[in-house]
Amino acid sequence: MRLLGGTALAILACAAQAEPTDMSSWQDEPHLDIIPRTVEEAARIGAVTAPTTDFNAPERFEQKTGGAATTRYLDTADAFSQFSANMPFESELKFKVGNGIFRKLWVGAPSSTKGSDGLGPLYNARSCQNCHIKDGRGHLPENPDDSRVSALLRLSIPGGGGQLLIPDYIPTMPEPVYGGQLQDLALEGYLAEGSIEIEWSAFPVTLADGSVVELRKPLFRIEGYRYGAPQDGLMMSPRVTPQMIGLGLLESVPAADILALADPGDSDGDGISGRPNIVWSDEFGRPLLGRFGLKAGKPTIREQSAKAFADDMGLSTPLFPGPSGECTPVQADCLNATAGQEPGIRDGLEVDGQALDLVTFYARNLAVPERRNLDDPAVLRGKEIAYSIGCTSCHNPKFVTHRLNGQVEQSFQLIWPYTDMLLHDMGDGLADNRPESRATGREWRTAPLWGITLNRQVTGVENYLHDGRARSLIEAILWHGGEAQAARDAVVGLSTEDRKALLAWLESL
Repeated sequence: MRLLGGTALAILACAAQAEPTDMSSWQDEPHLDIIPRTVEEAARIGAVTAPTTDFNAPERFEQKTGGAATTRYLDTADAFSQFSANMPFESELKFKVGNGIFRKLWVGAPSSTKGSDGLGPLYNARSCQNCHIKDGRGHLPENPDDSRVSALLRLSIPGGGGQLLIPDYIPTMPEPVYGGQLQDLALEGYLAEGSIEIEWSAFPVTLADGSVVELRKPLFRIEGYRYGAPQDGLMMSPRVTPQMIGLGLLESVPAADILALADPGDSDGDGISGRPNIVWSDEFGRPLLGRFGLKAGKPTIREQSAKAFADDMGLSTPLFPGPSGECTPVQADCLNATAGQEPGIRDGLEVDGQALDLVTFYARNLAVPERRNLDDPAVLRGKEIAYSIGCTSCHNPKFVTHRLNGQVEQSFQLIWPYTDMLLHDMGDGLADNRPESRATGREWRTAPLWGITLNRQVTGVENYLHDGRARSLIEAILWHGGEAQAARDAVVGLSTEDRKALLAWLESL
């Protein structure tokens, strides 16, 4: 029997958190040990990160997408699985042990494998790598027999308590019966919550040169509600798992530099707004800038990792000590299941602090491969087109990371992620109509573009956007709406040669 239900432990954990004392503290970065920039450095960085106007040759350092952490390009499925190239030798073992935990297959408790028990009893995957295939993206099932393990449905309903410390917070709460996401797998003797089913509809889009692209639209539903009907107003958001490269570099971008790109009222009149998501941090007990997740719903890699352990696998960590994942009070058998928490083992948790830190270190240091063919004339022409039609208004080309104590791999690097990490209205076509903190049902965080087409060689599947509906780059572009409608329409109007050049540039990233 569990010593304490997950919900009760979560309440105790929240009660122990300190209340923030300053409404503006969400702009702080308590996860980083920062060495402040000098005035001279800030001026130099401003000049280096200014958008280029010369498209005749690659920019200096452009090949090193992740700065000194960039790895050599591998033409194998291991392209996303290398560690930061500037990692000290003595840290390599830490990375490899973290990889081992990332790949570990968890089992139900009780088990003779005391270091690996505690799975579920409801879950979505048995290991991190099951979802992040070779550290790359997941995919939707293509047929009834295809695996659903790298895709999931987030669930919620309107209402719940407000969050006065987060401006424009949109109240939602987990669905009372099924919680915050659908767990479609369960240990023997327990009922999985249901299964994801998808119906597709297709429609053509004709480009200016007469070529036709067929887009496919998914319609999601849950088959077999095994704990009864959900409450009215259920909101579902389909997700495929994102790729893992470059997370530590994104975590080290100064919040001030991200916020400098925000223009929530579109004061410059370019049709692009950009809003930061502000989220509650369970790790630090206060609102922080959201950076990770498809709606920027988590502020740090460590918190994102702990939440995945809890919700995807039902494993307890120091941040979320409840051993039953997100089982709801309706699911009594789940809440009363045997936990993998034993006194004197793993700090009484299923994933102790050391293991969580090792996985965090691993995720922080999965390196970005170097650019390819960036001096090809077609790639340079594609880059010029991307800049001229407004793609880089959201896909911001470059940042310089904080100078950091204790994180040499991420410290003071010129990086080229092609994201502003802000929320943008992407229109009705991509809307999931499910808010997340202050992100509306039409807003998504700008996805980084580094390594965008390498997922094909890493996982064998080419898919894009939050739910993987797009099977090619041109399909992904044609789904862009809302603030990106003008850029999307510009792509539709390109000549065949220029469109191929734009795609060649994207493939070089």
